[in-house]
Amino acid sequence: MTQTSENVTWLTQEAYNQLRAELEYLSGPARTEIAAKIAAAREEGDLRENGGYHAAKEEQGKQELRVRQLTQLLENAKVGEAPASADGAVAPGMVVTIAFDGDEDDTMTFLLASREYASSDIETYSPQSPLGSGVIGHKVGEDAEYELPNGKKASVTILKAEPYTG
Repeated sequence: MTQTSENVTWLTQEAYNQLRAELEYLSGPARTEIAAKIAAAREEGDLRENGGYHAAKEEQGKQELRVRQLTQLLENAKVGEAPASADGAVAPGMVVTIAFDGDEDDTMTFLLASREYASSDIETYSPQSPLGSGVIGHKVGEDAEYELPNGKKASVTILKAEPYTG
């Protein structure tokens, strides 16, 4: 999944199909299952001290949150490849190789996208993460700076940026 500035989410067909199937399951059979768990726990008696009931209600809340997330994501989704950056700059949907503090022996390669987009064979950083937002817009050979969680700044050099082919 790749997000662009116009709030469009680009998904591969495979990712779209997987997310659509998850949404259909959570909206149908999973809702029925959790409702049955809640009903069974409710029949056990006093709800104030009923751990099974509270656990089922918490599970239901998490499930409904995921349904809302998937619904919003799929409403803004376009299937296909994100358009390449016209000027060759790092953009969401690219595999980026960086060197920390300009040291070409200390490198990292990652996909700049959201977790739903990538397979498990490549590390993924969100475009909204400190590193992701720090490298967006920079070209190969340029230095980029981002803020670490402790408030300090870190510098990386963009070594390579190419579209993710999955």
